[in-house]
This record gives sequence, C-alpha cells and structure tokens, in this order.
Amino acid sequence: MDFSFTEEQDMLRISARDFLTKECPKAKVRDMDKDERGYDPQIWRSMAELGWMGLVFPEQYGGMGASFSDLIILMEEMGRNILPGPFFSTIALCALPLLEYGSSEQKTRFLPQIAAGEAIWTFALGESSGRYEASEVKLNAVLKGTDYILQGHKLFVTDAHVADYILVMGRIGRGESSEEGITLFVVDARGPNLKTEVIPTIGGDRQFKVSFDGVAVPKDSILGKIGKGWDIVNFILQRAAVLKCAEMCGACQAVLDMTGAYAKDRIQFGRPIGSFQAIQHKLTDMLVDVEGVQYLLYQAAWGISVGLPSPWQISAAKAKANEAYQRICIEALAAHGAIGYTMDHDLGLYYRRVKAAQFAAGDTDLHRETIAIEMGL
Repeated sequence: MDFSFTEEQDMLRISARDFLTKECPKAKVRDMDKDERGYDPQIWRSMAELGWMGLVFPEQYGGMGASFSDLIILMEEMGRNILPGPFFSTIALCALPLLEYGSSEQKTRFLPQIAAGEAIWTFALGESSGRYEASEVKLNAVLKGTDYILQGHKLFVTDAHVADYILVMGRIGRGESSEEGITLFVVDARGPNLKTEVIPTIGGDRQFKVSFDGVAVPKDSILGKIGKGWDIVNFILQRAAVLKCAEMCGACQAVLDMTGAYAKDRIQFGRPIGSFQAIQHKLTDMLVDVEGVQYLLYQAAWGISVGLPSPWQISAAKAKANEAYQRICIEALAAHGAIGYTMDHDLGLYYRRVKAAQFAAGDTDLHRETIAIEMGL
C-alpha cells in the first residue's frame, strides 16, 4: 500500500489548485451562495475543458482514463476551495454508476455528454424517513405498455433545479427481502409530470423535493437489472462517501492553514496568540484530526482503485471526517474569536457547510453501524 503521489498526480493537484484559486475566489463562492443556480456555468465549462468531468472515463467516452485516486485528489482541491456546483452530484452520484453498470448504449449516449460538460445529473434516493434503507423506498414503478410509470416523491435531491437527468431509485413490486424490486431509472429532469420544490438549508447547498406524478420512463432507461438495483445503490454510496470525505479533507486542511496563519499574525498581549499554549493545543489537535482523516481517506481510496473496496475502511473514513470537520471548525472559531463567526470571514464559509457534508452519503451513525456489521457484531 503506497500513498505517495506520482508526478502526474502532483501536477493534477497543482493545476487544480491554481485554477480554483484564480477562477473561484471566495468572492465568487459568496456570489454563488446568492445565485439561484448555485454554480457558475463558465467555470463548469472550463472544468470540462480541463478534462475534470471525464477524468476517470475511458478515452472512448471522451475521458482521460485516470484512476479513482486521481479523482480523490481533485475532490480534495475542490473541498479546499469549497467549489460550489453540481460536480459531486453529477460525477460521484451518477457518472460512476453509469460507467460501472450502464449498458453500452447508455455509456455511449450519456458519458460523452457528461465529459463535455453538456449534462448535469443528480441522484434521487432519500424519502420521508431520511434513512438509506431498502425497506424505506416507497416510490412506485408500474409497467404500462412500453413505459414504467413513476409515482411518489424524493427528498434532499441535490442540484435538481439545474439537472438534465435524475437517477431515481424506485420499487417494482416486493420480494422475499426489501432489496428485491429496487430499480434505478434514468429520468429526464425536464420531462412532464415532474416537479421540484426547494428545501432551504443553513449550508446554502441546493436541496430539493422532487415529486413524480405519473412520470413515464422507457424500459431502456433502467440502469442495471430490473429489481436488482440495491447493489448499485451500495456502489454509489460507497464511492460517494469516499469522494465526499476527500472534499471534507480538503476543507479541513484549508481551515487548519488559515487558523495557523492567523495564530502567527494576530498579536495579543504583546505577542502572537500562537505562542500561547491554549492556541497551540487547539492547532495541534486540528493537525492530528487532519492527518487521521487523510490516512483513512487514502486507505479507502486505494482499496477502490485496486478493485478491493473495503466497506469498513470506507465507513471509517467518512465517520472520522464527519466528526473531524466539525471539531476542526469549532476549534478554529475559538482561535479566531468573534471575527470567525461572521460570514465576511472565510472561516464562516466552511463552517456553514459542515452539517450538509456530514449527512451526504451517510451520517456518522450509519457508518458506525456498517463498521459494527463488518466486525461481526
């Protein structure tokens, strides 16, 4: 297990950091918080031109043939800069399962569009219970003629207002287990009988309730096998958890860096506050947390990259990131004092996103349960 970066990966990190620093400064982040779209189409197109959308796609689909670990590096830099936009929902939640489970026709049709930045996707998973369990899937799909008719609603669908397609988890009947009957449908987000309603959140992330009132979906729009979609859902949640962890890791590092710089520059009682033991201990605790998240992240990502994904390693990384991100931000706020609590300070931009990141791809309790199961408990 080697966590060192190749020369190409170092170049990817440097180029991503330079691009995001120049094209998406914190002033742009604040502007996007107020923009209904939640992202900048020009930056989106530029990211596509850099090859970011198709980073892990084979060249035949307009991609660069990079590894999952390369995608981790990119997500870390996006988290460091808190890049707003539908990259996570499009790539982590939809493009990866399309690449893994899509038919040749689906890959040929959809992946080049995503790689070129011409299509935004999102995943509709959660319902009223808020739990990621097959037994909680109520959205119903009934075959009528050549189409499946979807009836029901989904909650907390990220970026649904700008999506061109929605990957929807529905149910076609029930079997001996709750997993049987789960099916994933590719739905045209601009089609009839589909309605989106905004769900306001403190993090400013774009979350929506999506209602399906007799939405017709052709048979060839099913991803994977009919009634066997729960395996795909697990695939999505595992990859998404690691990629969200990478985003959070980058954010944690950014908060640590800005707090360390502030502790060196801020003079109180005639000397830098970083010379006081109380501040030193906060920063050292933050560093230990960052290092812990990075190790667990790279360990989980390595397993996926070599085709040996470990559920417990994935859950350990996400559970650690969930707690560390909040703890690091709270320690940073204490070190900065009153100014850190204002939205004019960059620290506030990170802290307001903590809770949304914690729930994305599974909260801490869900991942602890996964670890316990893997331990045989």
